[in-house]
Amino acid sequence: RTRQRHSMPDLEHPEPDNCVGPSSEQAGKASACEGCPNQKACADGAGREEDPAVAQVAAQLERVKRKVLVLSGKGGVGKSTVASQLAFGLAARGLRVGLLDIDICGPSAPLMLGVTGQSVHSSASGWSPVWVDVPQVKGASPPGPDDEDGELGVMSIGFLLPGSDDAVIWRGPRKNGLIKQFLTDVEWGGLDVLLVDTPPGTSDEHISAVQYLKRALGPRDGAVVVTTPQEASMADVRKELNFCRKTSLQVLGVVENMSGLALPLATARAVDAAGRDVSARLREALLAADPDLLRVCSIVADVFPTGSASARHNARGLDGPEGMAAEFGVPFLGKLPLDPAVGRAGDTGTMLDAVTSGGGAGGAVGALCDSLVRDLFPDGDSGYKFSAATPGVGAGSADAKGINGECGNVADRDTAGAPPAPGDSADAKMQDSF
Repeated sequence: RTRQRHSMPDLEHPEPDNCVGPSSEQAGKASACEGCPNQKACADGAGREEDPAVAQVAAQLERVKRKVLVLSGKGGVGKSTVASQLAFGLAARGLRVGLLDIDICGPSAPLMLGVTGQSVHSSASGWSPVWVDVPQVKGASPPGPDDEDGELGVMSIGFLLPGSDDAVIWRGPRKNGLIKQFLTDVEWGGLDVLLVDTPPGTSDEHISAVQYLKRALGPRDGAVVVTTPQEASMADVRKELNFCRKTSLQVLGVVENMSGLALPLATARAVDAAGRDVSARLREALLAADPDLLRVCSIVADVFPTGSASARHNARGLDGPEGMAAEFGVPFLGKLPLDPAVGRAGDTGTMLDAVTSGGGAGGAVGALCDSLVRDLFPDGDSGYKFSAATPGVGAGSADAKGINGECGNVADRDTAGAPPAPGDSADAKMQDSF
């Protein structure tokens, strides 16, 4: 059972540590409220009133089977790249996919999906997203002809700006208003999966999205959290995982992006100590020694230092993002290498696949998509047929309890699938007041 959350009244001061929460029936009346500067604001009952938009969003997204938020507490970790390639990959597997970009100040979806300069159309029924045809991968089996393209709809503020370089200089309320409009007015129709690409952090946009979606989220819905290996990133991503815990947002898993540089030898550039290009000499030497090396080998380097996990998980040999996922009791979905093809795919708005990605990212993204489809549709109702299980991806963490109440693959959880109801812990106050 998930405790119902309500919107917060406008509090003038931070909540004290012993606060019962603005949505509590005792708000403004409990002994802990005596002398609190927020007492009047809480006592009027505003915190117990639900925003009518919550029901509107649930009705608008009634035909959307799965909703997945792509989150990260840190900027620059490749969250939009992961969201866009997941959108491409799921659509290529025969699913009808939507990508909602709620990064109001830094929209990337139009560029990364190759639809820059397109415009949305408005009608009496709402906004129509921009649609992208995505070629199917082998194994997809949607209803319809075998050569039918997958469908991918996109909505972003980037389609609404006069120019692609125009800045959005908005305060929180105006950004929240647009997110509300995106969730209530966009006509997605029937979707298998709606991906929501969010900005970094745990602030206005994230609170609004989770509040408005709370009645629309089902037991298989949740968040994919993206991080890079270094501690500077993981320190903020832990805050994002705590945000999910405090708002009862299920974590579908953690993705480690830029886990290591993977560069095919055939395309690598080599320089000597003076900075002179010696790539041709290197290739000639390799061809003379073993021609197969150029064809099958890549240079692999750990560009970022790996952040630390707790001593308990280090003792088990887990470190970095995988250890962090184990600490929080959420699945670890896999690693995506730092591959130059990823940057090219993002800049050209194309789907990354194993053919164009000699550095290994294409295969890793494909495995991530397969794993996510299994988790979202454990009964096989996505229409996508798998030839075999993907080893090492979506394996989940081994701890007994975590953010989601259970850990391991989402598909392995019971049908309730929802986070446990908060108890009398310190986090119950945060969940009540959310």
